Amino acid sequence: MKTLDRIPTSKIGRTTEMVKTGVKIGGNYIKYYSKKAVNPSMDRSELDEDNATDIYDGLKNLKGSALKVAQMLSMDKSLLPGAYVEKFSLAQFSVPPLSAPLVRKTFKKYQGAFPEEVYDKFSKDSVNAASIGQVHKAEKDGKELAVKIQYPGVADSISSDLAMVKPIAIKMFNLKGEDSKRYFSEVEDKLLEETDYNLEVDQSIAITEACSHIPNLKFPKYYPELSSKRIITMDWMNGKHLSEFVALPFSQETGKKLGQTLWDFYMFQMHGLKAVHADPHPGNFLISPEEELIAIDFGCIKQIPDEFYVPYFELAVPASINNPEIFREKLFQLEILRKDDSDKEIKYFSTLFHEMLSLFTKPFQEKTFDFADESFWDQISSLSEKYSNDKELRKMNGNRGSKHFLYINRTFFGLYNLLHDLKATVNTRDYVKYLDEKGFVNHPAL
Repeated sequence: MKTLDRIPTSKIGRTTEMVKTGVKIGGNYIKYYSKKAVNPSMDRSELDEDNATDIYDGLKNLKGSALKVAQMLSMDKSLLPGAYVEKFSLAQFSVPPLSAPLVRKTFKKYQGAFPEEVYDKFSKDSVNAASIGQVHKAEKDGKELAVKIQYPGVADSISSDLAMVKPIAIKMFNLKGEDSKRYFSEVEDKLLEETDYNLEVDQSIAITEACSHIPNLKFPKYYPELSSKRIITMDWMNGKHLSEFVALPFSQETGKKLGQTLWDFYMFQMHGLKAVHADPHPGNFLISPEEELIAIDFGCIKQIPDEFYVPYFELAVPASINNPEIFREKLFQLEILRKDDSDKEIKYFSTLFHEMLSLFTKPFQEKTFDFADESFWDQISSLSEKYSNDKELRKMNGNRGSKHFLYINRTFFGLYNLLHDLKATVNTRDYVKYLDEKGFVNHPAL
């Protein structure tokens, strides 16, 4: 793969790259409508493919938060056309890396020394390049290490990058008014946290220690003394990325074991730690040669406050969903319904979210759930298509729900998709025994 000798870091430089991408997209539309004039039955698949390619090509050279947003969107397979999902998912662990000279320069800037002065061995070529940083293999004192280096300028460009993608997001999600600022603020805050590698090391150590008792789950050891605000050093872990693993044949038993481990890991975080690894894409999980799950990259940790946690999981209980009075009360607590809503809006959004939540919480309502069940995914796709084409919804304010929905829903969409890839049937209550081992008190809704 071609390497990068530079990354635009100034606001002007990054905006120029985005403008170039916009010009290409405009050309794609002209080409599409010209062809459609001759062939009216032509669908949008070629346009989607061209646009997805040009957008991804522009973002991968910018790296940073704009590419991270594309990665986040790729996790929800029901939101975007398949061409976009396929291209944007490459941002998870396969983008052009920095060149060797730029790596040395960047490392020296962040760490105060060149890599060969810190480690006994250091590979000049990266083994993994994603949206915010890239990973190199190293050795020190006989230990194999993974060294994650943040791309230059990423942290400083977050605000300007989000300003560029904001108009697209506002149109896509039908956000209106000043109230939408809370969503962008939530995204910006989490992205800033992800660029603070000292924080990531602290979070990594805390979560790996708290979850170490869950079987079939492994973590690397982290080395604060060899890390800094833009560099992380951890144990090198042997294994295949989850997406690579599921592309190869594996037994139903293996898929079930890995899926159960993944489910228990996430439910333990949700209900025990009230803090969760909110970036569950395939690039953040490896499968070891012993077919164990290895969790890496704890840069995005979402804290779950009780005022959100309690009503959110109470709505996973059929008795709450199917009691109109309780259901409406929880919708107000979760800011889905607003005090300034008209009777028409209250009725519309109550119906919409009853339909959505009844479907989305199905795994919690059954003792075992088969995430390979295509009928479940067909229902999700059908529901998404139904409301994306609903002209009535487009007239209403899309500012619905607590800001905490952004990363919690992202977490569950990512988790569900990983479990689907593993073709896993899970015991949805199995995690409770790990809570008991740690002395956590379960919420009554669980």
